[in-house]
Amino acid sequence: MSDTDNVTDIRRPIEFTIDGRSYETTTRRQPAADLLRLAGLDPALYDLGELRGHRPEPVRYADTDTVEIHQNARFVSIRERADVA
Repeated sequence: MSDTDNVTDIRRPIEFTIDGRSYETTTRRQPAADLLRLAGLDPALYDLGELRGHRPEPVRYADTDTVEIHQNARFVSIRERADVA
């Protein structure tokens, strides 16, 4: 029996979504900007929001905020501003 047999694998991938698209990671703490880039979004144009429970408004993160990713977390992109012609 090895030493790792009784240890929970902390590297097990965590599943989460950004704008309804599924992603996996083994890095549970990441900057919000990195999660936006993972979703193909420019952090200069978007903020990251997290939907929690039944709250109508997402919790908004700044690009430099470190986000704790939990299993089945639901994130959304929030456009910072719309340019007006």
